[in-house]
Amino acid sequence: MIRGKFSLAVGLWVLLLMASRAWAAPQNLELHLPASASDPKMPEIMKDLADRMLPVYEEPDHQRYLATLSALQLVDGNYQAAMATRQELRGLRKGADPTYPLDRSVAYDIYARARNIQAHDKRAFDQAFIQSYRDLVPPLNDKDAYAIISQLEIPPAVYQNALQKLMMRYRDKKAVDLSEAVELIWAYISYEAYRGIGPLIGKLAAEDDARRYIVEPNLHIKTPDGAMLSATLVRPRSVSKPLPTLLEFTIYVYPVNDAKECAAHGYVGIVAYARGKRASHDPVEPFAHDGDDARSVIQWITKQSWSDGRVGMYGTAYSGYAAWAAAKEPPEALKSIVASTPTAPGIDAPKEGGIYHNAAYRWVRYVTDTKGLDTAIYNDDGHWRALDEQWYRQGESYWDLMHVYHRNQADFRRWIGHPSYDGFWQKMIPYRDDFGRINFPVLTTSGYYDGAEAGALYYFNEHYRYNPKADQTLLIGPYDHGVVQRGPSFELYGYQRDATALINLHELRYDWFNYVLFGAPRPAVLQDRVNFEVMGANEWQHAPSLDAMGNGSLKLFLNPGQGAGTRSTLASAALAAQAAGDDSFTAQSVDLADRSDAGYQPPFAIAGSTDLPAHDAIVFKSEPMSKPTQISGALSGQFDLVPNKQDLDIKLALYEQLASGEYIALFDPPYAFRASYAADRVHRHLLKAGERQTLGFHAERVTSRQLAAGSRLVLVLGINKRPDEQVNYGTDADVSDGTLDDAKIPVKIRWYSSSFIEIPTRQ
Repeated sequence: MIRGKFSLAVGLWVLLLMASRAWAAPQNLELHLPASASDPKMPEIMKDLADRMLPVYEEPDHQRYLATLSALQLVDGNYQAAMATRQELRGLRKGADPTYPLDRSVAYDIYARARNIQAHDKRAFDQAFIQSYRDLVPPLNDKDAYAIISQLEIPPAVYQNALQKLMMRYRDKKAVDLSEAVELIWAYISYEAYRGIGPLIGKLAAEDDARRYIVEPNLHIKTPDGAMLSATLVRPRSVSKPLPTLLEFTIYVYPVNDAKECAAHGYVGIVAYARGKRASHDPVEPFAHDGDDARSVIQWITKQSWSDGRVGMYGTAYSGYAAWAAAKEPPEALKSIVASTPTAPGIDAPKEGGIYHNAAYRWVRYVTDTKGLDTAIYNDDGHWRALDEQWYRQGESYWDLMHVYHRNQADFRRWIGHPSYDGFWQKMIPYRDDFGRINFPVLTTSGYYDGAEAGALYYFNEHYRYNPKADQTLLIGPYDHGVVQRGPSFELYGYQRDATALINLHELRYDWFNYVLFGAPRPAVLQDRVNFEVMGANEWQHAPSLDAMGNGSLKLFLNPGQGAGTRSTLASAALAAQAAGDDSFTAQSVDLADRSDAGYQPPFAIAGSTDLPAHDAIVFKSEPMSKPTQISGALSGQFDLVPNKQDLDIKLALYEQLASGEYIALFDPPYAFRASYAADRVHRHLLKAGERQTLGFHAERVTSRQLAAGSRLVLVLGINKRPDEQVNYGTDADVSDGTLDDAKIPVKIRWYSSSFIEIPTRQ
């Protein structure tokens, strides 16, 4: 639902180091790995592997080749060669782009140099690293020094865990191919480097911080109604004049926050925490007070001598929501928002498409159990999966979910008591005319594979709907939820991103604020209101609106196949340019009483799979594309159907099937929505059981991809039935009241061939 950013940033960043892929002819390298990453034999084993890889490793991308070559040389113990290789790599990057910043890979430059000093001067590693660090980092400006230090501070356990997982994966194979060996080499050298750096970096970073910044880590800010908020403030020591302030208002209490990063970019940085977090003794109530409290923090900022009276707010997920909550009654001092997939309460959390997710309970425990974060309970996947399966098998009501969880949670109970988008949700963020008062510039970023995309698109659409003069810019591409924190890697769950998509979205935040607050040039990639990367075409395109992402459309009808879709047998149905006939239909039956699928987990891959996750679904396939076709925009359509129930939870997934048979998800997760709220979030409109009727839909997800000639479009149309989400039994009662007793009659639907989907195209 809403994820912590520190764990994502440091846990998934390892993927960047593993992005290099060997392009030499496949070959197997014998390898016998021990059980533990810390086994004393590991250095010898990995050196032997590097010795055998060095003569055969190839890679057409010269930068990736040099990066991995340096890792091989480090593992092999040839430190002088590794340092020379990394210097060549740095020069190549600088030559290709004179503005190329010092990035996270500089950590390996410092490490390689330290190892070379150690070997050449016969000194201890600690002394060699301190010298290497002090030669490079202190002379840098604040921004570059911050970029390096923040990477050096990543806990060594992150890399140990990553290496251990790879070792477990490959240990029983007894051999690896060259691509797998590259992954192991990077994981091993990362582990080796950071277990040496870890004990040293704290003192060095503290020295650097004391010289560069003024830090106030335990500020207390009173609100007008008497609550006390806790905050951390960081200012650049080198600037004496008043500065604009960048504010993040969040419920997440992490060891690391972005206040120092803001100061490194020339701003005053402040991170303020929701009521009840850190030193605050007030109750923690997610979403309840954040708009008012964020405005109180802004008012406090403007009264400080170091403030020039201008404030920008930024954040991801919850803190992105808090920025919009503050803008519901926009303070004069608030000059801009930069939000990455901001949560929209009641829209995409704790429910999406009208369907509640069990993860909302897990999340609220995570953020309310302590004044920090209850990481232990949140990360115990097995615990939550077992409880979800227990509730699902028992078939109890959704209200009784908390009984299975063995603990009542007042926030979760309040949330499920408001199934429509009623006044309870409307007061939390801008609603209707509230958007008309938001006239400052906004930058929103999101991704085709971001589970929180619906919230970002909601704010964007509603802002322009109620304020034609709004100034909001959207950037969207093949990204998932954690991309702003850790940056886009070359590969995402099997999908290899285009090179043009590998932009630094985190740094884009500061480029935007520099543009708004300091008059710097507008970021070049932001050429219109909507800026989107076309997957497969390796280019960014631009449009004045989401609807204008496409200038044509592809309309495909749902023609029947042979029988209904079940978990075991998929209907052979077609997406066709013409409907088969007025009375033609595809029949589907789903037994909601069948709980034998409690342990089912759909295989997850964006690309690389030849199997579809078609649980309780029908698969419709188009004819092969006669020519390359660009699709850009949101999936929409209309179902002509006869249901035997008064409500349905429908799930749609869209894929490109390559001529090779491989599937590529065009967005993920699938779009799931409750039929009774498809046309109106505020009021429920039940279906007419047993009658033929139409149901329009418009997916709250967009995508853009250049479909190859010979590819097929594939629609997976299913009924949402999962142990980790609310189950809709199709009655006229509150869905949370439904139990297994309401599932005696299976869901039966006739999908008539006049049903269609429509996908925007662009020429």
